[in-house]
Amino acid sequence: MQKKYEVVIADTSCFILLEKIGELGLLKLLFSKIITTTTIAAEFGSPLPEWIEIRTPNNISFQNSLDIDPGEASAIALAMESESSLLILDDNKGRKAAERFNLLYTGTLGIILKAKNFGLINSVKPIFQKIQQTNFRFSKKVLDEIYALANE
Repeated sequence: MQKKYEVVIADTSCFILLEKIGELGLLKLLFSKIITTTTIAAEFGSPLPEWIEIRTPNNISFQNSLDIDPGEASAIALAMESESSLLILDDNKGRKAAERFNLLYTGTLGIILKAKNFGLINSVKPIFQKIQQTNFRFSKKVLDEIYALANE
């Protein structure tokens, strides 16, 4: 059963990676509503698909108080203002900040595994082969763990 999140907030790295490999649509297939911030939309640099809602967090002083990348800070600030949110963060500093505030998060690689678990894709391997052609880095241990979780 898919956990329903009121709000799914994606960071720039998620959009960049999924667009590079031609899989941005996975977000739309997995979640009914994807939100990002004006800061992240600006970092992305290209127009985002119309199905991604762009918001500005209300508490800019809280956002500015976080000692992390501005995009991640804006995503965390927005998550703090939203009920039942899931953050998609790939950067370790951003994840640690999310943990400090007890926010639920996953990474882009976890989104791909979730797509396999929900039967939206047949295999994670072709997608991970495309990711390995980009500058997105992850360890062999992470790759092996995802393949094991995907039964591949």
